[in-house]
Amino acid sequence: MSCNCPLTTAVGPTLASTCGGPSFMLFMGLLEVFLRSQCDLEDPCNRPIPQKRVNSRYDFVVIGGGSGGATVASRLSEEKRFSVLLLEAGLDEPTGTQIPSFFFNFLGSDIDWKYSTESEDEACLNKEDRKCYWPRGKVLGGTSVMNGMTYMRGSRKDYDDWARLGNPGWSYDDVLPYFIKSEDNLQVNDMDYGYHGVGGPLTVTQFPYHPPLSHALLQAGKEMGYPTVDLNGRTHTGFAIAQTTSRNGSRLSTARAFLRPARNRRNLHIMLNSTATRILFDRSKKAVGVEFVHDGQLHRVSVDKEVIVSGGAVNSPQILLNSGVGPREELEAVGVPVVHDLPGVGRNLHNHAAYAIAFTINDTDTTPLNWATAMEYLLFRDGLMSGTGISEVTAMINTKYADTSEDHPDIQLIFGGYLADCSETGMVGEKKGSNRVILIIPTILHPKSRGYLRLRSNDPLAKPMIYAKYLTHPDDVGALIEGIKFSVALTETEALKKYGFTLDRTPVKNCEHLKFGCDAYWECAIKHDTAPENHQAGSCMMGPTDDPMAVVDHQLRVRGVLGVRIADTSVMPRVTSGNTNAPAIMIGERAADFVKRTWIG
Repeated sequence: MSCNCPLTTAVGPTLASTCGGPSFMLFMGLLEVFLRSQCDLEDPCNRPIPQKRVNSRYDFVVIGGGSGGATVASRLSEEKRFSVLLLEAGLDEPTGTQIPSFFFNFLGSDIDWKYSTESEDEACLNKEDRKCYWPRGKVLGGTSVMNGMTYMRGSRKDYDDWARLGNPGWSYDDVLPYFIKSEDNLQVNDMDYGYHGVGGPLTVTQFPYHPPLSHALLQAGKEMGYPTVDLNGRTHTGFAIAQTTSRNGSRLSTARAFLRPARNRRNLHIMLNSTATRILFDRSKKAVGVEFVHDGQLHRVSVDKEVIVSGGAVNSPQILLNSGVGPREELEAVGVPVVHDLPGVGRNLHNHAAYAIAFTINDTDTTPLNWATAMEYLLFRDGLMSGTGISEVTAMINTKYADTSEDHPDIQLIFGGYLADCSETGMVGEKKGSNRVILIIPTILHPKSRGYLRLRSNDPLAKPMIYAKYLTHPDDVGALIEGIKFSVALTETEALKKYGFTLDRTPVKNCEHLKFGCDAYWECAIKHDTAPENHQAGSCMMGPTDDPMAVVDHQLRVRGVLGVRIADTSVMPRVTSGNTNAPAIMIGERAADFVKRTWIG
């Protein structure tokens, strides 16, 4: 089968250089040709065709085509009476992003916003200028195009706490139907009954390839008292080979899941390479338009009903601030005219901080990216390239800081290794001498540290100033130290003995003066070599009217203005317990439902 569809051949510079240049580019060319032959199902066909120019007005403008925005735009355009414009700052997803084992390769590439925090006081101290790197997707599909694809909803208590904080309609029982609505779970009969759906646009399944170490890690978890469970089902405590947003051994971004099926809808227009700069308000503080830059030119489009902002935890508050909605004193300081004084915009910013512990094991298989593994992937969508190595394994565990009766673990274990050697992974899966390096990455699930974001200037295209303020609450440090101790103990189980796990005892730079392995050493190590987990949230917090930091209400409407909602992780009062892609999609589903109820009834 052949097709006449536009090909996207862009490969990030990091990918090309890591994989040896011409040979890899030849492989990518073959990948394009092969996928073209299967264009009825696969990339690069069936992409939505971006607009060359926009209409003068739309019912709805969605800002940001990531996990939340792609979902909102797709769901709103199901209603034929609505006209919808989706603005995305990036371009369409490169074909190479579909290959699961390449998921690290696009960090720092052209599809990454490449954000960095301002200098930290308690974290990333060994980084240049003490700044933490924050990769975020600048591409249709957003960060779902470059993440690890783990499908993780969070715990029941996460959402019940949101409701208790003054957000009616956001309890676990309220949000579960929206997770199920999106889902097409290919392993539904193996999962907990009543918690999963089929027939939705978002395919959810495990990768086809599982390294033997993945199963050994599950056995090690059982030795430590943690069962193997469906972490999106009845319990949120235990170990699992995670389900992922993938289909037929390839990544399923939200652009592929939600926007490609909508590509022929005449009422949905998509503008790529279009960065929203501000929302325009009339004197009654009602949103009446959106200003954006496309191909270097400033454009304006009128909005008849609503603007839905889905820029994520960095871009959504930035857009509000550029539009004059935010803390008065901060806006006046950079010369942005104040439309509405809303103190919480950019506040409550938080993230899952982590620390990577390196081990060597005695497995010397090289897991190369050679033509044999490449052809196995091209022909059968199986083998090393069809998964993310042992990153598919995850665990939710309790430290002494958690209440075990609540099924609300405070540490997530993320594992790294067994990727095809072509992938740029730092130490993940590399060889060290005659041994392979494996990472275990304990991650704080309920951080108490809070940061903030503010404008750098009144230039709407300038990157904002991000103050993560990681590890400024001592409980975050304490929980992470306990997670490290658990990780080391895990490698000493019978299940992992045959792998010969050996802790890398090379002292962390600037921590050499402390005894390796004591609490003081681990605290020093955590603060100097901090690993942000890139689940940023909370910067446009949802909350009740009596909360001065609340930016949106329980229907995601921005307080103090009319016709603006936010649909992404920035609305989370507290970040969910785990990877945030699935919750962002759920928030998009809920936002679209709120909008439909408002304008249809």
